[in-house]
Amino acid sequence: MSENGSRQQYSFAWIMLLALLTALGPLSIDMYLPALPQMADDFGVSTQMMANTLPAYFFGLAMGQLIYGPISDRIGRKKPLYVGLSLYAIASVLCVFASSEWNLIVLRVVQALGGCVGVVIARAAIRDRLDIQGSAQAFSSMMIVMGIAPIAAPTIGAWILYFSNWRAVFVCLAFIGCISLFCVHFFFKETLQPSRRLKLSFQQVLTLYASILKDQSFRFPMLAGCLTGGALFSYISSASPVMMDMYGLNQQQFAYAFGLNAMGIIVLSSINKRLVSRVSTINRLKLGGVIQFSGALTVFIAGLFGHPAIEIVMIGLFLTVSGLGFTGPNAMALAMSGQGARAGTASAIMGSGQFAVGLLVGVLLNFLVWNSLLNMGIMMLMLTTGGLFAIAKVAQYFKQA
Repeated sequence: MSENGSRQQYSFAWIMLLALLTALGPLSIDMYLPALPQMADDFGVSTQMMANTLPAYFFGLAMGQLIYGPISDRIGRKKPLYVGLSLYAIASVLCVFASSEWNLIVLRVVQALGGCVGVVIARAAIRDRLDIQGSAQAFSSMMIVMGIAPIAAPTIGAWILYFSNWRAVFVCLAFIGCISLFCVHFFFKETLQPSRRLKLSFQQVLTLYASILKDQSFRFPMLAGCLTGGALFSYISSASPVMMDMYGLNQQQFAYAFGLNAMGIIVLSSINKRLVSRVSTINRLKLGGVIQFSGALTVFIAGLFGHPAIEIVMIGLFLTVSGLGFTGPNAMALAMSGQGARAGTASAIMGSGQFAVGLLVGVLLNFLVWNSLLNMGIMMLMLTTGGLFAIAKVAQYFKQA
């Protein structure tokens, strides 16, 4: 497989804009994590029950991307952004007035249906402009920038809680949605020209989905990205019960611990970007898989001891989360490398698959009967093990290609 220089240079400002659109996801997920115990008290339920608003958001992300992908391939990248970001801002405002946990769960689904447009369009726009090596660099740059989101989000959420309550978090998210809409209108330039757009009927969309999924150059990297990324969703869904309920961290301490793990993504994404010209995309993907598996194994073993030192747990979590700096951009670059004008639909499938795994993880965690740390370790170990097998299939396919 050839990895030539990118066809077109990209600016940092362009990556910043795409990162902002993609960061709506982690901001919407991570900013209110410190508030889960407070929300649970407000609604009279457990923290774990309140954490079900996370898989609800994942459900909306998974379903929404399947809609925006083919639409963006048909009408371009910019128009869907207007619709999705407007829906996101409106739903965020409605979350402020949620009267029960089930009311909030439904509104979180709607919020996700709007917010997921950013991640679909960002990936498709990168594929519109760049080849596989340029894409890997761009995805790494974007992960470095958007890595600020999971660091800043819990801290911002914790400070909002210091001065107000959890409802103010959603006011902040609505404001961010409006800022994103403003930036799209004035600074986002269409990347899919009319001559390259696909004229798709509903039946043709289904056929296109099937065609992309049959493409092994897409399917194997997609599975690798979904499974290794699933370890992050396991961490997100369990972070509050483990760190706040089990280890007694307060809101600010939780935000700092969460930010430390997110910092690992930035560090490894930066290293990944520097290695682009020296280490193949496949080998960087393998390295990330091994790092994540090592971290998941550490968390699992720690969970077997009931209540181990938090330092051991944090080391395992840091490895599991930071390894995404290698697996995320390289799996994405490989999956999107052969998709061309159907990049929007391919991006939607991959994004939907990632959040479908996140939804499944959130549901399964409710049925595991052990302590929250061991439950998280079990899910992480299963996902990273599956990720390593998928990465082996990726390496085998591209070696033969």
